Amino acid sequence: AMAKGGGDKALIDKLAAEFADELNNLGVRVSALEKKVDNVKWKGKLCYENYTYWSEDKQGVPGVDPNGSGNRHTSQVYRLRLQPILTINDHWFGSARIDYNSNSDTAENAALKVDRIWVQGNYDNFTIKLGKPHFVSSYEGHAGGMVYDTRVAGGYLTVGNKLKLTLGGGRAQYFYHYQADEATGQTDSVMFAELGGQVNDKFGAGVGFYRVSNEDTYSREGTGVWNRAYDAQVAGNQKSFGATNRTIWKIGFDYKFAPKWVFNAAYSRSNGDWETKFKQAYSFEVSYNGGRYTDSTKPGSFGAFLAYRHLGAGAVIAPVYDCMGFNYTALSTKGIEVGVSYTFIKNLMGTLCYFNGKDIGVTEDRKSQQIYTCLDFFF
Repeated sequence: AMAKGGGDKALIDKLAAEFADELNNLGVRVSALEKKVDNVKWKGKLCYENYTYWSEDKQGVPGVDPNGSGNRHTSQVYRLRLQPILTINDHWFGSARIDYNSNSDTAENAALKVDRIWVQGNYDNFTIKLGKPHFVSSYEGHAGGMVYDTRVAGGYLTVGNKLKLTLGGGRAQYFYHYQADEATGQTDSVMFAELGGQVNDKFGAGVGFYRVSNEDTYSREGTGVWNRAYDAQVAGNQKSFGATNRTIWKIGFDYKFAPKWVFNAAYSRSNGDWETKFKQAYSFEVSYNGGRYTDSTKPGSFGAFLAYRHLGAGAVIAPVYDCMGFNYTALSTKGIEVGVSYTFIKNLMGTLCYFNGKDIGVTEDRKSQQIYTCLDFFF
């Protein structure tokens, strides 16, 4: 009544005097609460992911399904992902990513973890992230990530405007570690440097250098010997990488050749004694209206992409592609990936993609297929 006016002013004044202490206390509490609410914001998503993976045509491979009947694997993941954003001052904020996963077929079922946590400073032509931030390599299809798409315990900085230089590194643990190393928390030192930018509104390009310092990343219990291809039983699939440190060079570009249409190409290569097909990676992708990631705020928004990718295990560290068998075999894979995304209503987006290719091997390339579906509820 005091805020809106009107009514019996004498009565309102009398009540205001009678409840002066309560009103003052309430006002202090509300003001303090609103001030804190302005400093802390939350965003996130609920999602349902379904992976169906199968391989066929293994007939004649020693010790592996001599009848060639293939195998099939299905995994369902329900995930709640929260991201608090805490304002520190005009230039700095803190953030984290908190995941709650319910996985149908792993020990991570109902696991709650802080996957990322970092502070970030934003200045003119300068950004720095410290803690355990996410880093994604650039100019590689989708929104980047052919070589690297995961967290790093350390940090990185980016300087520049149109042409940007990114330098960083730290410690990291990847999903394809040897299992015994994962159980003991084995991590690797990683360093990276990227230089790139948008030449104009249609063309952008970049180069990158990445270094991993731990042979356990691609070996069995520190022996330096790793299965380069899926079928370990095939003679020749186990071979030493030939170097303790893995270095990777990469080049990539994207070109907007029509409204909403983008072509992207990227190539990376590493050191080591493996054959070329195991230590090189490349991707060619055409996307429409954001491809895998269309606009989730616009109902009816539709995106699509078509790509051919070759992921040699020595030339990538933690690739982003949801639909490739690399996520299961953790080894070398090549083939065609096609997908669509669609926003049903505001902040509800669905994704469907299909991969058809081969697990790259020494003596034979075994067929590999995977279907990936996802429903994302953003808030």
